[in-house]
Amino acid sequence: MTDTAPDVRPALLAGVACYVIWGLSPLVYQPMGAAGADAWEIMGHRAVWGLIWAAALVLLARQTAGVRRALTDWRTLRWLMLSTVMIAINWSLFIWAVNHGHTLETSLGYYLNPLLNMAFGAWLFRERISRAGLFAIALAAIGVALQAVALGRLPLISLTLAVSFAIYGVIRKQVKAEAQTGLFVECLLMAPLGLAWLVWLHLHGAGHFGASPDATFWLLMAGPITVGPLVLFAWAARRLPLSMVGFLQFIAPTLSFVIGVVQGEPFTWLRGVSFGFIWLGAGVFLWAALTQARAARAVLKARTGPI
Repeated sequence: MTDTAPDVRPALLAGVACYVIWGLSPLVYQPMGAAGADAWEIMGHRAVWGLIWAAALVLLARQTAGVRRALTDWRTLRWLMLSTVMIAINWSLFIWAVNHGHTLETSLGYYLNPLLNMAFGAWLFRERISRAGLFAIALAAIGVALQAVALGRLPLISLTLAVSFAIYGVIRKQVKAEAQTGLFVECLLMAPLGLAWLVWLHLHGAGHFGASPDATFWLLMAGPITVGPLVLFAWAARRLPLSMVGFLQFIAPTLSFVIGVVQGEPFTWLRGVSFGFIWLGAGVFLWAALTQARAARAVLKARTGPI
């Protein structure tokens, strides 16, 4: 036990840092929008600079062989093409939303994501959902319904973000490739379109890279904000219990929620009640995950004896 304990603290710090960066990412994309770049231009920079950072990461991790396998195996490449479409939809919508006063809706989407993952697991992989899990999903469904009433429309931004990221997770589950390798291939697939769009913008005098030091700085940040958190996540996820990772993932939407409220997005009492149901669902989800993890540890301890 003492041999593994020292590794948990740095892994926990890496996990917290990863989700804090993801949660605060609206504060990176909003200055890009304020500089005049729209979601498509930001996505172009995210693909191009993300590719450069991801390539550096693959070289440092010595995963070039994995990249070659992914690019030459049609089944793997086909799945990564599909995952690229899903993550491009997710990233583009998120960037657009946080630059158009919908940060609260993005927060709701990422609160829903773990619960949607659970539902997809039961539907596609016949994974068993506990009564607590069903209760959590029911609470989230009530929250979404109340959000629709509060907004006067379906929370399409939230639902699209949650569904696209859940589908992305399902697809990546089929891919036999490291997280860094997969991200590199995804950026590689996006980069030609992104670069072509950026070149077209600059040829027509509509690009913002180089227009001012501020715009250039923030657009360059599209690379590390894309790749950096994933590095931390990949490192932490291998060293932390799954239940702890499940708890940490709620840090990001909580921070985005705070950003949305502080920036003055409309937050009526009914919208507050809807978030209350979502939070209750998240709480039940966490309780169930922790209970399951404790039970699994107890069974393992009973089999192996005292450590």
